[in-house]
Formats: sequence, C-alpha cells, structure tokens
Amino acid sequence: MMKIIVKASLLSAALFLFASTTQAQKFGYVNSAAVLSDMPEMQQMRSTLEGFQAQLKKQGEARVAAYKQKEQAAAQKKQRGEMTPKEEEQVGADLQKEQEEIYKLGQEMEQKLTDKQNELMAPILAKVNTAINDVAAEGQFQYIFDATSGVILYADPSTDLTNLVMTKLGLEPKTPTPSPTPGN
Repeated sequence: MMKIIVKASLLSAALFLFASTTQAQKFGYVNSAAVLSDMPEMQQMRSTLEGFQAQLKKQGEARVAAYKQKEQAAAQKKQRGEMTPKEEEQVGADLQKEQEEIYKLGQEMEQKLTDKQNELMAPILAKVNTAINDVAAEGQFQYIFDATSGVILYADPSTDLTNLVMTKLGLEPKTPTPSPTPGN
C-alpha cells in the first residue's frame, strides 16, 4: 500500500512539474506572408516599385534603341562600302564598348530596384516587428515563430543561453546578449 502511495505522490509531483513547466513557456506562430499581403503599405510599395521599374525600363529601352540605331547605321555604311577596314574596326570596338555599358546599366538598374525595394520594405518590416514584439509582451510569449519558414520572429531575452554555454566552454560571456529579434 505504501508503494502505491509513494508512486502516486511521485506521479502527481511529476505531472505538477510538467504542467508548471509547460505553462512557464508560451510559444506562438505568425504567418508573416499573410500579414504582409494584407497590409495596405505593401500595395503602396508594389505600386511605387512598379512605377520605378517602368522608369528604369524606359531608360534602358532608350539606350538599347540608340545602340541598335548606331549598329544599323554602321551596317548600312559598311554594306555601301563607305567604311575603311580601320573605320570598321573602330566602329566595331565602339559598338562592343557600348554593348558592355548597356549590360552594366542593366545590372545597375537591377541593383537600384533591389535597393529601392529594401528601402520601401524596411519601415513595413519594422512595423510588423513592433506588432510582433507587442503581441509577445502582452501575451507573455517566450517565442514566436514564422509559420512558413520556422524562423524565430521573437525570443524572450531571458531564455537566451549563450552566456551559460560560453561559460561552460570556459569563454568570456558576452553581456548582454541581444534577443534574436529581426530588425533589432
């Protein structure tokens, strides 16, 4: 009989410990793609990017049209026999150089578009990050994950074990260790 009471007591203690441990840590997840897609700021950003991209495309098309015109004029001049071999070589080198510049311009335009997207996205992501941090604080969540990627969007700094691991390894702990919250 005593064994049954002891086992029951141990089982009760284990269940209580398990229940208190699971209550102590609260996890949540956010579908950030769904949140972002519903934000009016995202539609405004897309519109701004489309306008910027159209502007860049127009510049690129003008440059390509000018190149094609020069190339066509050189081909016609050559066909009519109005070009010396030295002129033909020079025109070919000039066209090659311009073609390389157009390629470089295309790369620069892609970079400008990426930079513009990052510039426009930064305040949107900051706003979402602030909302996630607020929800974490209000709901007393220790961790919030992104539903689609599994990336930690919020982590309670008190759950950071970096300094303990560093101490265990005989390393100098960093103080304080920042929370792995994106954008911070």
